[in-house]
Amino acid sequence: MRRWNGWGDEQIQLALVPEAKQFLREVLGEAKTGPNADFNTAVARLSASRLGDTKLWTTNPAQRIRYSLGQSLPDWLQLRYGQIAQTPDAVAFPESREEVRAVLQRAAQLGCVVIPYGGGTSVAGHVNVQASSRPVITLVMQRMMQLQSLDKEAQLATFGAGVLGPDLEAQLRAHGFMLGHFPQSFEYSSLGGWVVTRSSGQQSLGYGRIEAMFAGGHLETPTGTLDIRAFPASAAGTDLRELVLGSEGRIGVLTDVTVRVQRLPEKESFIAVCFSDWESGRQALRQMAQQQMPLSMLRLSNATETATSLKLAGHVQQVAWLERYLRWRGCAEQKCMAIIGASGSALQVRQALQQAKAVWRLHGGVGLGTLLGKKWQHGRFRNVYLRNTLWDMGYAIDTVETATDWPGITPMMQAVEQAARAALAEDGETVHTYTHLSHVYTQGASVYTTFVYRLSGDYQTDLRRWQRLKRAASESITAFGGTISHQHGVGLDHAPYLHTEKGEAGLDAIRSIYRHFDPQDMMNPGKCVAGKGV
Repeated sequence: MRRWNGWGDEQIQLALVPEAKQFLREVLGEAKTGPNADFNTAVARLSASRLGDTKLWTTNPAQRIRYSLGQSLPDWLQLRYGQIAQTPDAVAFPESREEVRAVLQRAAQLGCVVIPYGGGTSVAGHVNVQASSRPVITLVMQRMMQLQSLDKEAQLATFGAGVLGPDLEAQLRAHGFMLGHFPQSFEYSSLGGWVVTRSSGQQSLGYGRIEAMFAGGHLETPTGTLDIRAFPASAAGTDLRELVLGSEGRIGVLTDVTVRVQRLPEKESFIAVCFSDWESGRQALRQMAQQQMPLSMLRLSNATETATSLKLAGHVQQVAWLERYLRWRGCAEQKCMAIIGASGSALQVRQALQQAKAVWRLHGGVGLGTLLGKKWQHGRFRNVYLRNTLWDMGYAIDTVETATDWPGITPMMQAVEQAARAALAEDGETVHTYTHLSHVYTQGASVYTTFVYRLSGDYQTDLRRWQRLKRAASESITAFGGTISHQHGVGLDHAPYLHTEKGEAGLDAIRSIYRHFDPQDMMNPGKCVAGKGV
């Protein structure tokens, strides 16, 4: 059963060893147990729906609660404190594009707002219900999850847009294929959600971001149907896929998605490498990326993230042995851990890692083999459960991410971390912050920063603290020339900073597209771009 006010399966618990708990107390101070509202109490407090039940949707209070919010920290604050501000008036579970069309038509007749909902893993406010004079319908896509067709020769597969990551890969694997899109939210995020938020998977270096995988699809909009055919390439004017990528539900509901797939690799390998300091690791990853080595993943943690990961890993004796060995090899207090991945035939993997080895040795890297790489691979979708564990201990955890050119990466990292620490200083609170490069390109890399700090025990206080921290980090990102989102999309949380990136002419162009497909402003209003009649 999926948690209603936390991450993932209720049966999965990520426990911390006593040494890890002591580490958190040392860096952040003693904390009180975080609040955990009761589901039945939250349902009982729910206001009446402005709609009635129909064949198209339900007004069941429990469903309205479960599909009201995503997974951002302010969403968690509402859910865990039982302070849910807004819920949809109804929830629809369509099973076909015809049912989606029927919901949109009826919603238009009633003057309703419609919010498309994939896996509900948004950390930027994409699926949140806002106060509105109009009734709100959340349209949940998860029943549209079948593999509809697979062209093995063209390597194209078409799915219902609501298919979640594990189901998508399982259906392809039965035929010897894979997509290869693995965001940390993989277990609960949907294919349609990946497309409309321009998602990036952990192995995008090898398999590509979602825009490279997205070949075409079917969109139901308030003004009609948009079918986008899949071509190997085309010079026939504007690429209609770009209207859908990053659209965040504003122009309609993506019901079917055609993606470019590939054969399952014969072998996949992840190796841990430790560098003596951040700059050595950064230069090594830059060189690997710019030499366009056939790797599937390059990921580098800064010194604080490396130390934190080792402290929280458990296996105290093994970690102590590793620390002694690395110190002997010249990797001490400022050591930075990297994970390097390769996929393909056994020969391709071996050759790719040999090329990478030559570069990491040039920069003083110490290869640690595949054991730590396998541990990372095993926990790649489980580490996010740490959010539940830390909350129960009284700590909040949040992230921001951006992308910038190679020369700006270190200044960006330092600015964001410093801004976050300063944001709560007036409250006398410490923010434990650390960063990694999660994706690399020839031009630059993503910069992904995590913040951990104590909960106050008061909803309004914790909300204000998050707002200050988010604003400080986001303003640092824009000030240092980064994109406001590399992989999480815009939603509500990043919309205030979009002007810096797009400019007024760009925003007006985006608004005009929204107005064309959605003249009544019924599709997920306020998300991504707001204002001027949109």
